[in-house]
Amino acid sequence: MEIFIVSFLVALTGALSPGPVLTFTIYRALKSERGYMAGLWITLGHATLEFGFIIALLLGASLFFQNIVVLTIIGILGGIFLVLFGVVVIHDVYNNPMVKDLDNIEAESIKGFKGNSFIGGIIVSLSNPFWTLWWAAIGLSLMINYAVSFQKPLQLFLFFIGHELGDLVWFWPISLFVYLGGRTLNAKIYKWILIGCGVFMIGFGIYLGLKIILFPPL
Repeated sequence: MEIFIVSFLVALTGALSPGPVLTFTIYRALKSERGYMAGLWITLGHATLEFGFIIALLLGASLFFQNIVVLTIIGILGGIFLVLFGVVVIHDVYNNPMVKDLDNIEAESIKGFKGNSFIGGIIVSLSNPFWTLWWAAIGLSLMINYAVSFQKPLQLFLFFIGHELGDLVWFWPISLFVYLGGRTLNAKIYKWILIGCGVFMIGFGIYLGLKIILFPPL
């Protein structure tokens, strides 16, 4: 179950960090008739896109997954990017104002698509350059470290489900909370949650980089 837990925790830390998908989730929860379902549908759209991306990665990566040098480089880069993401999260906590009033999320806050939640989950994710970078570096590194492949369908299933649950347990409750009238976030609590996520990313990034060097997958 290690791959499931790691995939879940890494995805959750990413979901907790403020970004386009979180903003879109809040917007849809406020503006749509069944806003309490927004987080679920957005996550399903997001998951559909990620499933296709994982398959594409496995198909393309299969050409060089047997090269220990390539695997090591990708693993180390994934660890470095995870550390950098953690540093950015902590930096943003101290240098950017926290969102306190969810009523301030208006149409102008959403760039591009503002419609159907499921389709929006795909479009908003795809339009975010950090999402592509995350999968190209960190996601692929995790897949290499935990031997996620077509030959090991159980690992592939647990990795995918763990990752999507990490998104779901944040975005769906947020949409429900906003829809039911909880218009404010406790900035102090959210701040410490984000700091914890940043510390986790940094620590796990170091672990990931060392793991691929000390215990190569081949």
